[in-house]
Amino acid sequence: MSGDFNFMVGGEAGQGVQSLGFLLAKVSLRGGYHVFADQDYESRVRGGHNFFRIRLSRDRVDAIIEPLDMLIALNEETIELHLAELSEQGLGIFDNGKIKRAATDGRLFGIPLAKLAEEKAGGSVMNNTVALGAALALVDYPFDKLEKVITGYFSKDEVARGNIAAARAGYDYAHSQYKGDFRRRLPPLTEVQRMLINGNEAVALGAIAAGCKFVSAYPMTPSTSIMEFMAAREEECGLAMVHAEDEIAAINMAIGAAYAGVRAMTATSGSGFCLMVEGLGLAGITETPVVIVNGQRPGPAVGLPTRTEQGDLQFVLHAHHGEFPRAVLAPATAESAFWATVKAFNWADKYQLPVLILTDHHLASSYFTLEPFDLGKVIIDRGLLFYGEEEAGTYKRHALTNSGISPRAFPGLSKALVVTDSDEHDEGGHLTEDAAIRTEQVSKRLRKLSALHREIAPPFLYGPRRVETTLIGWGSTYGAIHEAVDILQREGASVNMLHLEDLWPFPVEPVLDALSKTNRSICIESNATAQLARLIRMETGKEMTARILKYDGRPLTPAHIVQEVRKECC
Repeated sequence: MSGDFNFMVGGEAGQGVQSLGFLLAKVSLRGGYHVFADQDYESRVRGGHNFFRIRLSRDRVDAIIEPLDMLIALNEETIELHLAELSEQGLGIFDNGKIKRAATDGRLFGIPLAKLAEEKAGGSVMNNTVALGAALALVDYPFDKLEKVITGYFSKDEVARGNIAAARAGYDYAHSQYKGDFRRRLPPLTEVQRMLINGNEAVALGAIAAGCKFVSAYPMTPSTSIMEFMAAREEECGLAMVHAEDEIAAINMAIGAAYAGVRAMTATSGSGFCLMVEGLGLAGITETPVVIVNGQRPGPAVGLPTRTEQGDLQFVLHAHHGEFPRAVLAPATAESAFWATVKAFNWADKYQLPVLILTDHHLASSYFTLEPFDLGKVIIDRGLLFYGEEEAGTYKRHALTNSGISPRAFPGLSKALVVTDSDEHDEGGHLTEDAAIRTEQVSKRLRKLSALHREIAPPFLYGPRRVETTLIGWGSTYGAIHEAVDILQREGASVNMLHLEDLWPFPVEPVLDALSKTNRSICIESNATAQLARLIRMETGKEMTARILKYDGRPLTPAHIVQEVRKECC
């Protein structure tokens, strides 16, 4: 194999596109390859056009690439939309029993997918598995590895046997009938133990590792699979997952659980977070630690519910009226999503404030291969807790301190009477309209930012420190920008990457330092208004030289970034 290999599976919702794509990614992982896979699907149960891209490499990859090496078309629309994306040496396979298309240039190989599934497996519904077997035969991938993956994927033995038979039918047909000159091969590499995990699963695992015991949420793409993942593990992990009636109830339930002393979180998307904003302020004034995941998607309103965007940064920074501290994290990969979630719970407890995790559809639903997480590095920090036995009335939940952090007691676990209020309150938690006390409490809460600012991780700098051009991004754009830098450097460009994950409090000093060592700064974002560029200008006074913005609901790619950088620099 020379270079990476890029598969695409395309078809309608209901044709098994996601199952085929996931199995292809899983069997590639079992062969020792690194995998990056992303999904593109419409907001419908049946019909429409969906596709699943799977990139394989000997080295770690965190972004999609063009062109395609193999296109697996489960319907004719996929051929019409994506045949042009095949490389010169690429190959497409399709069901020639249903799609009447002559392949005169050798770029397409017709296979009777439904017929083989019916004859060999007892049901045409398994035609996608026939296609999977055929695809692996065409790259000479060992069938035994696919058989093991299918056996592990299906819970019922008879279903697994049927799919193995379907895969074998496609595998044998391709081996015996293909007479073209497609020469790409995928020999198995040394098998290593890696995970295949998407961003939402990483967030959920990070929450479980951090000791989260309560999750309340209302389903909303792309965050829904977080609650599904945790609901499936309630008993195993000793946690409660509550399907709330709406997002207002979800955040208030999480705040209530956190007030009682358990680590709690909620997950939603942009329009759901709109409904949570009042609850965000409640957590802010009562100093209740809560973690909120906002999986971004295009807005406003319903927008594009199954697409991706980075349009909520300025929103989450300023959501709710009034002034109170918060932290905002934007993980870049599934690996950083795990560790960002652990960090979020520790910061929420330590500083007694809401912490927001900004993901997006691209990160949430894309699959990465990762080494197993080192759980020995997970540290649980519950912050400043109160364990005294003072009589009721002497404990002050909002006691004034130099750090702004008051000792936190859990109701019912000591003699302390825990009082707080959503109105402004005094040190004891009782509501007040006293001007001096109001000033003291606001200042107390905002003092937390000083210590929190010292914990903010600096942006990740990739490449030489002094360069002609710096590409700046945040969150899920990491993989595409990182690879674009590699491409540009191979072409001789003087370029590096500055990537932010800890966004608030903003890391002013390291950003200023990086900008002082470059002649050209290009901010790259998946939104229309350059929200990170605006934040950088607001916090540092520095204006970006240029912007590369993509807001069509589709993720950035290295090729697109390279093309746009060339326009700016040449």
